[in-house]
Amino acid sequence: MLDKLIAGPPSRRQYIAYGLMVGVLLVLPLFLSDFRLALVGKYLAFAVAAVGLDLLWGYAGVLSLGHAVFFSLGAYSMAMHMKLQSEALPDFMVWSGLEQLPWFWEPFRHFAFALPMAVVIPAVFAIIIGYPTFRSGIRGVYFSILTQAMALAMSILFIGQQPYTGGTNGMTNFQSLAGISLYKSGMRLGLYLATVVTLVGVVALALWLVKTRTGTVLMAIRDGENRLRFLGYNPVRYKLATFALSAGIAGLAGALFVPQVGIISPSSMSILPSVEMAIWVAVGGRGTIVGAAAGAVVVNWAKTVFSESLPEAWLYVFGGLFIGVVLLFPRGLAGIADQLRALWRTLPGRPAHAPQPQQRAPEPARSPAADGSRNHASLALPVVEPVAATAERES
Repeated sequence: MLDKLIAGPPSRRQYIAYGLMVGVLLVLPLFLSDFRLALVGKYLAFAVAAVGLDLLWGYAGVLSLGHAVFFSLGAYSMAMHMKLQSEALPDFMVWSGLEQLPWFWEPFRHFAFALPMAVVIPAVFAIIIGYPTFRSGIRGVYFSILTQAMALAMSILFIGQQPYTGGTNGMTNFQSLAGISLYKSGMRLGLYLATVVTLVGVVALALWLVKTRTGTVLMAIRDGENRLRFLGYNPVRYKLATFALSAGIAGLAGALFVPQVGIISPSSMSILPSVEMAIWVAVGGRGTIVGAAAGAVVVNWAKTVFSESLPEAWLYVFGGLFIGVVLLFPRGLAGIADQLRALWRTLPGRPAHAPQPQQRAPEPARSPAADGSRNHASLALPVVEPVAATAERES
């Protein structure tokens, strides 16, 4: 039943919503302070991650509850670069007794290395996890549980490796990015615009991808993987490629998140942030791309508003809002318009619109000769050779 509520290829309204979203994002800096602009920039970084998860869950039908791991791996890659911009040896390494920078930290001094690694490392890690998993036929809720275990294990690992990752406190106290001070005038605006451009590009890529043959195959995997396998396709390759692409997009989102927020810690890769990512997609509209991005922004904006206005009860209000959206609007924010339109048509007093009978196109005229030959051909019987003639020929 749920699969019937999931959208397919993007519709015209999605493209209109996409254009409106871009226009609003470009004019927001004219009305927001630097603090609020950084806050919206954080929401947009989350929206990038939501688009990646929607490709995997909304179209391929693979729910990952460990996507915050990929987000955090990209964030740590960028944090390592920013840490080395201001300190020859990071402070937490000094506190842990290290006297020399570890060899795997050294390349992250360069922005040209750190930024690609924010995408490559999560994608490679997704392939390492996904290949044996998909080859073994693990899917559905079992895959979700496995990714949850991955998130828990990775957070414990990063906490335990304090000399190299900063431990529980993570990494903070950043000063510059790619040689440019984070406190320079216009830097906040630059980071915000970079996040907007990235979001626009990722959404455009996703909208294009789901309209291609690959997108059709992904939806076929979601709706009937066994049938697709019988047709000769290999679902493992498509799911693995989508998993890696989704992880790379999440890592890119993490790289955009760190300079605007100023901290990354193992708590960002635990189970709860991963579940929140799934909530963003569900509230926005699973299988809608633009709706998933909007869901990330709306949910995190509501989280900020409720925590500021209702500091003691905001968790209850936030949870009730989520439950209400899921129960009343199962297709998320992207499906509200269709549901309201259907409700309006069922109101009493509205004229019933009877379906118009379909008119069949007239058949082309045929010549009598053609009709006659067809009739004779249809009534022709097989010729049975006489038994006597058959016996005479055999003798």
